[in-house]
Amino acid sequence: MGILDFANPTRFMKLTQLVLPWLVGLCAIAFAVGLYMSFFVAPEDYQQGDTVRIMYIHVPAAWLAMMCYSIMAISSLGTLVWKHPLADVSAKCAAPIGAAFTFISLVTGSLWGKPMWGTYWVWDARLTSVLVLFIMYLGLMALWRTMEDPIKAGKAAAILTLVGALNLPIIKFSVDWWNTLHQPASVMRMDGPTIHPDILLPLAVMAVAFTLLFFVIHLMAMRNEILRRRVRTLRLRAASAARPAGGSATLQPAE
Repeated sequence: MGILDFANPTRFMKLTQLVLPWLVGLCAIAFAVGLYMSFFVAPEDYQQGDTVRIMYIHVPAAWLAMMCYSIMAISSLGTLVWKHPLADVSAKCAAPIGAAFTFISLVTGSLWGKPMWGTYWVWDARLTSVLVLFIMYLGLMALWRTMEDPIKAGKAAAILTLVGALNLPIIKFSVDWWNTLHQPASVMRMDGPTIHPDILLPLAVMAVAFTLLFFVIHLMAMRNEILRRRVRTLRLRAASAARPAGGSATLQPAE
C-alpha cells in the first residue's frame, strides 16, 4: 500500500488513530526533556544571563511558524495541481496552528528584545516580515470562514497561500539582505552552528518537541475537519431529499 492510498479519508482516519497515541507520548517526553535541559541544565549566557532562556521557546516557535506555512504551500500545490482530496484539509488545519506559533514567536521575541534592545518592538526587517506572516495567517483563516463551500474556499485559499509564500525567503534572508537589529542565523549555516553545544542541544530537543506538537495538533485538526465535512454532506443530502416532499404542493390559480 503506497502513501497515495491514504488520500482516502477513511484510510487516513484509521492510520492517524494508530499513530496519534505514539506521537502524543513522544511529544510529552520531548517536552519534559527539553524543558528540563533548557531551564536546569543549559548555562546562562555571559552577556544575556537567564534572559537567553527565552530562546528555547522563541526560536522553535519561529521555526514552526515558517514550517507551518511551508506545509500550507505544499498542500496548496496538492490542491491546485494534483487535486489531492486531503490537501485543502491539511492547509486549512495548519493555518490556525501556524498563526499560534507566529504569535508566540512575536510575543517572546518582544520580551527578549526589551532587555537586549531597550524596546519591545522595532520595525526591523525580520520582525516586520514575521508580522506580515501573522497577518497572512489571519487573512487565510478569514477566507476559509467567509466561504461556505470548502472546495471553492480551498482553491481560493491555495492561490493566496502560494502568493504569500514569497514572504518566506524574505523572513529567512532578511538579516543577510539588510542591516537589522536581529542577530543573523546561528544554527542553519553553511559553515555550521555558532552556538555552544551546551546551548544547542537543549534548543534542538525543544525544536523536536515543538515539531511533534505541531503534528499532533495538525492530525487531530484534520480528523475533526474530515468529520465536520462528513456531517455537512449528510445534512445537505437530508435537505436535498426533503426538498421535493416539502415543495411538491403547488398553489392553484384562483378561478
